[in-house]
Amino acid sequence: QVQLVESGGGLVQPGGSLKLSCETSGFKFVSAAMSWHRQAPGKERELVAEFTAAGFGFSVNYPDFAKGRFTISKDIAKAMVYLQIDNLAPEDTAVYYCKALRRREWGGPSFEYWGRGTQVTVSS
Repeated sequence: QVQLVESGGGLVQPGGSLKLSCETSGFKFVSAAMSWHRQAPGKERELVAEFTAAGFGFSVNYPDFAKGRFTISKDIAKAMVYLQIDNLAPEDTAVYYCKALRRREWGGPSFEYWGRGTQVTVSS
């Protein structure tokens, strides 16, 4: 059974930091490109950080708003992916989701798995 379980969210004051974790199981971790997304109330889900390929590489990509404050990392041995968020602002309030993606063009079965998310609330 595939599982992606996010943790580490909570209430934090503006300017604070959080490190989110995503524990995965049920699929071959290195076969997927891992990423983090978020969805704020009334808004569409958006990408915040991603590894650009599956495997053992560490090439990453961030949208402009995330550069400098968001850092994605992974521990292949533990099949976990992390998101460090620094200098949090109220506009970062959202549910943060972990995703595992394998594209068809990479060969073999493709898939897309999502976790259920962890709430991050930034407020004084």
